[in-house]
Amino acid sequence: MASKIKIQLVRSMIGRPEKHRKILRGMNLTKINRTVELEDTPSIRGMVQKVKHLVKVEDI
Repeated sequence: MASKIKIQLVRSMIGRPEKHRKILRGMNLTKINRTVELEDTPSIRGMVQKVKHLVKVEDI
């Protein structure tokens, strides 16, 4: 089984570029303090890297 990561939105996406907003919506992070568990893949890691200033990441 592939490992997972827990991602939590800790900063608002108001006033952020549309590219960042689309990345957050793609990860289903639409409200502050929402947490999702996603597969730890290179594409997800790349998405997290683009919005690392808005999210908190934790390995499971």
